[in-house]
Amino acid sequence: MNPTPMNPLAPLRLTSFSHGGGCGCKIAPGVLSEILKNSGAGFIPPELMVGIETADDAAVYKLNDSQALIATTDFFMPIVDDPYEFGRIAATNAISDVYAMGGKPIMALALVAMPVNQLPIEVIGEIVRGGQDVCRAAGIPIAGGHTIDSVEPIYGLVVMGLVHPDRVRRNAGAQPGDVLVLGKPLGVGVLSAALKKEQLSEAGYRQLIDTTTQLNTPGIALAQLDGVHALTDVTGFGLAGHALELARGAGLKAVVGWSSVPLLDGVEAMVAEGFVTGASGRNWAGYGSDVDLAKGLPATAQSLLSDPQTSGGLLVSCAAESVDAVLEVFRREGFGGAKVVGRTEAGSPGLTVLL
Repeated sequence: MNPTPMNPLAPLRLTSFSHGGGCGCKIAPGVLSEILKNSGAGFIPPELMVGIETADDAAVYKLNDSQALIATTDFFMPIVDDPYEFGRIAATNAISDVYAMGGKPIMALALVAMPVNQLPIEVIGEIVRGGQDVCRAAGIPIAGGHTIDSVEPIYGLVVMGLVHPDRVRRNAGAQPGDVLVLGKPLGVGVLSAALKKEQLSEAGYRQLIDTTTQLNTPGIALAQLDGVHALTDVTGFGLAGHALELARGAGLKAVVGWSSVPLLDGVEAMVAEGFVTGASGRNWAGYGSDVDLAKGLPATAQSLLSDPQTSGGLLVSCAAESVDAVLEVFRREGFGGAKVVGRTEAGSPGLTVLL
């Protein structure tokens, strides 16, 4: 495979400055759970509709009977070497949390931490420009932010959005017998691992950019469907991790059919060749005991189920009679690869993966 060409503005590889990239930088789920176990204590106003109790995608605060404010933040280190594309990916990923709550983004603040003595100012400017272009595509301004000098390059956004209080879609609202629909294929972490080793083809690189910069705009329309009971986006903990959060939040069992899970082209073969992120293993160590893998699954399945997805797709839990409407929303918004991947069942919270 041919190494991906560098952006001429980046004489040094951006990814070489960081120990991990994209949502693969997330703290492992087991460690995060331990860190946050006592953080729920304190003042909780009645207007706070969604906090940290179910590891949801964003906080939601009720303003009045027709408006609730969604607030979220996301930032990480470079997943690609092109500074402009890094900015686009980071911004797309941050805005996704508003869509995952069913809301419409209204404003962003930029978070910029850069090794200013090592990166040319032009490179940093390209990162910021990438984020600005994505925000422009989402129809929102970057209205401010904060910058610091940092050892590693970090970029992201604080994003705010609005939603009707009755249309907030949490990750904890799934009901028994729901159908699970996934909006984007898996494999971003695998592609990023290959890129880090300079073994990603041009076609693979284009896949990586295209999927991570596609805004999860279907979330707004999906929240308007009464049959959509829960929404989340699949990011750093992989499909298995975020399906588990959905199941635990609702007190249900999630069942995924491996043969139905959409994958980016070539990633199964790449996993077999050893292109797996360290975050995938950390993810599995954190929650693998709650995942029941059917006998006969391919050896690559575990790594892809736990593969960290930077700017991954929406995971929808909906009534069976609403599946066609959900898929139509995805198709209308340019997500033709969205697929039914499983269901929810009554039972002890956990995840079962069938062939």
